[in-house]
Amino acid sequence: QVQLVESGGGFMQAGESLRVSCAASGSTSSIYAMGWFRQAPGKEREFVASISWSGAQTLYEDSVKDRFTISRDNVKSTVELQMNTLKPEDTAVYHCVASSRVTYARPNKDDYDYWGRGTQITVSS
Repeated sequence: QVQLVESGGGFMQAGESLRVSCAASGSTSSIYAMGWFRQAPGKEREFVASISWSGAQTLYEDSVKDRFTISRDNVKSTVELQMNTLKPEDTAVYHCVASSRVTYARPNKDDYDYWGRGTQITVSS
């Protein structure tokens, strides 16, 4: 089993930057692709970004592509999301995800086996 714990959420102003982190523990050798999803109130969970096992490939949702950067450290078993130029529409609970089956970055939630509980990010205008 793998446990994912997110950290770094908070209340932000539009235009500010924030970095959220996710630490994996347990059977971390079984983790391949990792990523982030988010869920805003009253909306379905949506893909934000993912990164391949090697870190060489990344994938982003269109609305964050030029503002967010995903990275990982396989030695520390962590994945981070650097978020720049935050917008009110980025307000959501951000969940870290990991796959034990897929090695390449994927946007589909069904490809991920492990989910963190999430960290709240609120962006005010």
